[in-house]
Amino acid sequence: MRDILPVLSGWYAAGEPFGLATVVAVSRSAPRDPGAAMAVGPGDEVVGSVSGGCVEAAVFELAREVVASGEPRLETFGYSDTDAFAVGLTCGGEITLLVRPVTASADPSFGAVAESVGAGRPVTVATVTDGPAPRGATLAVWPETASGTLGTPGLDVAVTADARGELALGATGLRHYGPHGERREDAVTVFLHSYAPPPRLLVFGAIDYAAAVARIGAFLGYRVTVCDARPVFATPKRFPEGVEVVVDWPHRYLRGTDTDERTVICVLTHDPKFDVPLLEVALRRPAAYIGAMGSRRTHDDRMGRLLEAGVPEAELSRLRSPVGLDLGARTPEEVAVSVAAEIVALRWGGSGAPLTVTAGTIHPAGPSPGA
Repeated sequence: MRDILPVLSGWYAAGEPFGLATVVAVSRSAPRDPGAAMAVGPGDEVVGSVSGGCVEAAVFELAREVVASGEPRLETFGYSDTDAFAVGLTCGGEITLLVRPVTASADPSFGAVAESVGAGRPVTVATVTDGPAPRGATLAVWPETASGTLGTPGLDVAVTADARGELALGATGLRHYGPHGERREDAVTVFLHSYAPPPRLLVFGAIDYAAAVARIGAFLGYRVTVCDARPVFATPKRFPEGVEVVVDWPHRYLRGTDTDERTVICVLTHDPKFDVPLLEVALRRPAAYIGAMGSRRTHDDRMGRLLEAGVPEAELSRLRSPVGLDLGARTPEEVAVSVAAEIVALRWGGSGAPLTVTAGTIHPAGPSPGA
C-alpha cells in the first residue's frame, strides 16, 4: 500500500472516487502479504497489485463495481483443481480481499492517513471486513489520537487499544470482537493495517560497496543512512538521492542514534580503528541484522580484537561476518545483492538454498512487514 499512496492521495484530493482492494488474509503459498493493495481510479487507471497478476483482472472489475454501487465486497480467491479457467491463484494459496470505495464522505480520514505515512509518522488503519458492523467502516489510530468510527463506541475503544499495540510492533492482521468491543471470535472482524515508519539501514564506510548497498536498501524500503569519518568520501553526490550521508566517527554516531528490532547495520569499513569500536556499540544494541565486510583473515582478527575488548561470546554470535550469502559475488552491485539476500533470508527464515533443492512452502511463515 505504501508505494501507491502518492497516487491515491492525488485522486482523493481531486475528489475522484476509486476502488481500493486490500489483501486482509492469506493462507499457504500466497503471493502477497496482508496489506498489499491495488486500486482502480479515474479513467480505469490501475496502480498496485494483490497477487502478482493471477487475479488482477477480476479485482479490476470488482473495484469498478464497488465504486458504482458504493458497497464494499469481501472476496476470496484460491486455486481451482476442477476448473482450469476459473479465476484463482496458480501458486495454490488463497487470499481474501476487502474491496471498498474510497471517497471523502466514505473515508474522511484517508487524506490524513496518507499524509502521515508520507511523512514517516506511525498510524494504524482499522477497517471492518465482516460481521454485524458496517463493512468498510474505518478508524484511523495514531499514538495520541484517533479519527473515524467502526459503528459503536465500545468497538472503537477496544480497536483503538489494539491498534496502538499493533503499531508498536509494526504488525498487520485480523482481529475479532463483539459488536461492542468484547473479545470474541464469532462477531465483528477488523483488519488492522499498521504503517510503521520504514526500518533503518545504517551503512558504515563510504566506499563503492556502500553506494551499491544503499541503492538496494532503498529499493527494499529501508530508510538509509551512510556514515563515515572521512569527509572526502562521505559526500551526498556519491550516493543515491534520498540517502542520508553523515560525517562522524561511526561508533560515536551509532551511540547517539536510535535502533530497534528492525534496524539493519552493515559495517563495510574493514579497518580495525573504525569497525572494532563500532561493533562494540552495535552488538549491544537492538538490531535485526549486524553484518561486517572483510576476508576470513580480517574476520578472525576482528573477532580477536572484540574478545579482547570484552565483548561476550553471546553478543559476538549476532555478528554476520563475512557479510552476505555465498553467491560468488565480485562487483559492488553483486556484493550488494549478496548482502540483501542474507538480510531477506534472515528476516523471513529462509535457508538461502536454491528453491530447486528445497521442499515445502516457498513463502515461509514470518512476521508481517506492516506496510
